[in-house]
Amino acid sequence: MVTVALYVTAVAFVFICGANDGGALLALAVRHRGRSIAFVSALLAVAVALGPNLFGLAVARAFTDHLGEGPPETARLVFLAGAGAATVLVLLLTRAGVPTSLTLATLGGLAGADVALGVRPSWGLLGVILLVAAAAPLVGAAAGWLIGRAARRIPAVRGMPRLVHGLQLVAFGTQCLAYAANDGQKMFAVVAVAFTGDALLSHPWQVGDAMIAAVFTAGALAGLHRIAHGATSRLIVTRPWQVLSAELASSATVLSSAGLGMPVSMTQSVAGGLVGTGASEGGRRVRWQYALPLLASWLVTLPGSFVAGTLAGLFLEGVITWSP
Repeated sequence: MVTVALYVTAVAFVFICGANDGGALLALAVRHRGRSIAFVSALLAVAVALGPNLFGLAVARAFTDHLGEGPPETARLVFLAGAGAATVLVLLLTRAGVPTSLTLATLGGLAGADVALGVRPSWGLLGVILLVAAAAPLVGAAAGWLIGRAARRIPAVRGMPRLVHGLQLVAFGTQCLAYAANDGQKMFAVVAVAFTGDALLSHPWQVGDAMIAAVFTAGALAGLHRIAHGATSRLIVTRPWQVLSAELASSATVLSSAGLGMPVSMTQSVAGGLVGTGASEGGRRVRWQYALPLLASWLVTLPGSFVAGTLAGLFLEGVITWSP
């Protein structure tokens, strides 16, 4: 029963990652760009599938090996409770119109499940990860401001629209790789625990990579319309060079944190990049009323997921205790 529940939870978790994270990436990619949805979604799917082979699984191990220590069977229960709670919470908050971060929800859910199931969380490491995650949108904003200022100083030349169009495609590809290197690895952590019963395999498994990429892309396409009309998409009135600047800023931020083995939110980094790019032309260019609600990811999602993970862990423990 636990194994089947883990399978279902893992697949649902990957789909929600696609709807939440992938939808945000695609929504930014198709703005001011003549590429088809099929092309950019295929590019995103390939990047996600190749991520573990290109970058390894250091960030995924932050979820599986370092946040808490316990026997393998308990680890599976922790992931069932934590990932399940994160998935349900993000669905409920999204339905209520509250901006969320699935990375924060996963971290909070796993920590709460650890506590409920008698596993001592690594509070110090969790604190460091949260500090880095909190800094990521600010770093993205600073990078977006710098890139935006630099872009405005580039003199206009003949063929500039075509050049910007080509650079946008390169920037989106870089952003897809950055997601696969960092934020997307939470999917591999959950799927590896669910389907292998082990923390992580030493060598990425090709069939699993393809399955994750397919389910993720399906979720991204399903969530595209909702994300395209969300708060992040309305932070600034974007022009092509601003989309390019925001993509480069978020990519640099997320790739940097991947080098540290620290999971951060690509969605929040993208929002920071958009804010910084808009602010490079003056503070009035940013619609701050859409930036402030992003704080709800910290004020609601993190504590909410911790409580949800704790309750889910206690429920599982009770079911197992009273099972014949």
